[in-house]
Order: sequence, then structure tokens, then C-alpha cells
Amino acid sequence: MPRKKVTIVGAGMTGGAMAQRLIERDICDVVLQDDPQYAGTMHHGKALDEGQAAAWEGFSARLTATDGWEETADSDVVVITAGAPRKPGQSREELLNNNAAIVRAKAEAAAKYSPNAVIIVFSNPMDAMCHVAMKASGFPRERVIGQGGMLDSARYRYFVAQALGVSPLDVHGYVIGGHTDTTMVPVVSQTRVGGIPLTDLLPKDQIDAIVARTMRGGAEIGELYKTGSAYFAPSAATIAMVEAILLDQRRLMPCSVYHQGEYGIHDVFSGTICQLGEGGVQRTFELPLTDEEREKVIAAANATKELLKLLAE
Repeated sequence: MPRKKVTIVGAGMTGGAMAQRLIERDICDVVLQDDPQYAGTMHHGKALDEGQAAAWEGFSARLTATDGWEETADSDVVVITAGAPRKPGQSREELLNNNAAIVRAKAEAAAKYSPNAVIIVFSNPMDAMCHVAMKASGFPRERVIGQGGMLDSARYRYFVAQALGVSPLDVHGYVIGGHTDTTMVPVVSQTRVGGIPLTDLLPKDQIDAIVARTMRGGAEIGELYKTGSAYFAPSAATIAMVEAILLDQRRLMPCSVYHQGEYGIHDVFSGTICQLGEGGVQRTFELPLTDEEREKVIAAANATKELLKLLAE
């Protein structure tokens, strides 16, 4: 049986970190695709550098780099990271049309060479870029997925764990809605720590502070880095999705999906709980929300719809 293949489009800090995390799992071959006009030979260097780690990391899967698309043919998953990174003080929305042109071209090429792939969108503004990728590829909703809720939930769980002095593994809480500083919705009402409601463990002011820090989690990292944006946690969140799809793990994960009735929302990408496995999104689930949380989730979807009106065709 041929080995599974994953293409990572964009070999910047995040794409490179994704390639490293994935190849060291030894579950598929990995192709780093980038445009030499922008990347030079960086993607080739990263593929060679990480490939030379195989003897000590113990993987036999292949990591290669390409300027074109032929080498990506018949990929099972294509992760699109290509686009300009968010700068300190810059909103994800400001990236809209510059990144839309890039994502559109990459999704069209991915669909041409890997017509049965699942596309995972990392590029920002993520929910809007999912629309661009779905339209450009012609793929069904099950095979175009945004990763935003995965990263936002990782930050949320980490901050909760820090506050309580427990392992993040035992924090079960999700961030849904949009993937922007103003539209993400940490679902406090359904957050559990070892099965215990978070609201039984922390006072409201501390919870509110965790929610606020989660919502500007990307901005905080950007301010500390000075240049560039986060890539360690984003790569981990995305590769967890890739692994769930490749291995048909049927995991429940907070991702952006094209809503068709979830929370009463239609025809827009927004975050909810998705079952990820072979073929992409196998099912979606709605979290039981408070009235306030539901209003915020609906507002997030409406904000994305407004953003889409600004997309240049």
C-alpha cells in the first residue's frame, strides 16, 4: 500500500514547524511547497535539514520540497499556510485581500493535482480564507476545514491549567465562533477540569481574565516576538487535525466548518465541534450554550459574512 502523503503549502516558520512535527510522527510522506519568488530556496533547505534528523529521530518517511505542484500529486491532505503573517497591531481582517489572492491560487492548484484531498486552511483571516479555498477548489464542505478553534482552544486550555496548577490534558474547554480577536467564543459554561465545571473552581473575575487573554493570544505572542507570529502551538494544533484525518481517528475537535444549520447559522464558515477522520469532517456537534454565548457565536458568523463582502473577486 502506498504511503499517505501530506502537502504543506508555505514553508515559513509555521509551515516548517508543521513539516517537522508531522514527519517525526512517521505516518506519511511530506512535501513542502513554496514559491521561490518569495521563499527562495528556504523550503529546500528546511526539507534537507529535517530529513537529516531521520537517523536520530527514527523516522523513515520522506520529506521533500518543491517549487511546483507535480510532486504534490495525490496528496491525502493539503495544509495551506501561505500568506503574509500578521504584524503587531494589525488585525487579521487587514490581511484579507492580499492573502485571498494567494489562497485562491494555491487551492486551485491543490485541487488540480490532488482532487480527493482534504484542505486544511491556516492562512488568515482564517474563516474568510476557508470560503476562498472552498470556492477555488470546488470541494464539498467536508473537505475544507479551518484550524482556528484548535489553536484558540489550546491557548484557552493552557491558561486555565496555569491558573489552577493542573495539566492542560485534564482541561476540557473549547473556543468556537470566529478566529479573530473579537469574534472567538471561549465556551466557559461547558469548560470542565477533571470533570468539574470551571465555574466551580475559579471566580468570575479570574475566568474573565483568562477569556480576555485567550482572545488576544495571537497578539500577545506577536508583541513578544516583535517580528512574525506564533508557530509552535499553531503547528501542533494543525498537525493534530492532519493526524486525525490520516489515521481516521474520528476525534472531536473545534474547527471552522461551513455551517449548514449549526446554531441556526447557514452558509458561512465558523467554529464548532467537528468529528475528524477519513475524508475530513464526518459529523458536526453543537455545544449547549448559554444565551449570551449563543448570541456571540451568531455575531461571529455575521461578522465573517460582512467580511466576505469586502473580498475582491
